[in-house]
Amino acid sequence: MKYLCLAYEEESTVNSLSQSEWDSLRKETLSYVKELQERGQPIAVEPLQSVRAASTVRVRNGKLSITDGPFAETKETLGGFFLIDAKDLNEAIRIASHWPSARLGSIEVRPVEAGLKEEKRY
Repeated sequence: MKYLCLAYEEESTVNSLSQSEWDSLRKETLSYVKELQERGQPIAVEPLQSVRAASTVRVRNGKLSITDGPFAETKETLGGFFLIDAKDLNEAIRIASHWPSARLGSIEVRPVEAGLKEEKRY
């Protein structure tokens, strides 16, 4: 089954890391991605640009509204994602728990629905 893992961090926390701390975290992350690749589990792993580059789009009553930044009022913002193939939720959670930035923020693990089903909502 596919699971989307959303990595949330506070940009200020990440930006406050020393160069050596950042290099260590990045090296650990790349090593973990390689380990997952060797097991055939990651489908996609992508970082996102800063939340300062984000736009939130809404259409209400046919009118377009664009807001700079994310919609949620939170300190932790979406920093990236990884899409994985895991046998079940427990395995997906285990994989997410080893993601290095989970120590700085949080990883949301969400099952991917197989196709858009007309009869089903969230």
